[in-house]
Amino acid sequence: MANVIVVALRATLVTLVLTGVAYPLAATGVSQLLFPAKANGSLIKVGGKVVGSELLGQVTTHPAYLQPRPSAAGQNGYDPTASGGSNLGTTSQKLRDRALADVERLLRENPDAPYPVPDELVTASGSGLDPHLSPQAARWQISRVARARQVAPERIRRIVDGLVEGRQLGVLGEARVNVLLVNIALDKQLGKPPAPSSAPDQEQWHTDARK
Repeated sequence: MANVIVVALRATLVTLVLTGVAYPLAATGVSQLLFPAKANGSLIKVGGKVVGSELLGQVTTHPAYLQPRPSAAGQNGYDPTASGGSNLGTTSQKLRDRALADVERLLRENPDAPYPVPDELVTASGSGLDPHLSPQAARWQISRVARARQVAPERIRRIVDGLVEGRQLGVLGEARVNVLLVNIALDKQLGKPPAPSSAPDQEQWHTDARK
């Protein structure tokens, strides 16, 4: 019996060292060596300050920026510590009311955009933190962004189209646009916009990264 216990303890110790110490250290070291940016969360910096991650959506309310999909992550949405959906079904009146309110708001804020409103702008992703939109949903917002920035819509379209990401390996997923990367490019190429007259105290996209 004593020999059996000793062998079991040795096997447990070796397994613990290999899988609980050596393997994690090796995997961390290799990832830091080969792709450190991705290994550290795909963080995005502007002026030396972290403003978000390529992997996480964040709230955008300023009309001069692309707005992301709705979010049910956390109490107020876009909470990276509470990823998840609302769990509301297709027959939920609460879900229907929220979606109708979003459609009404989007049509009001985007009077020059074509009808109908893209589905993804009124539906949350399963995680509530999807950082992407389809190119179509991003282009749908161009007229509002151009008006808020007082530039020609073609300038906004060029920025959006220049940041369209194709399918992975040419076959996986769909074409998409990272909302945060587009908003950063808008500021970089066109300068920061003035505060909206209807809500002078509204924060811009980069201040929301503190959440």
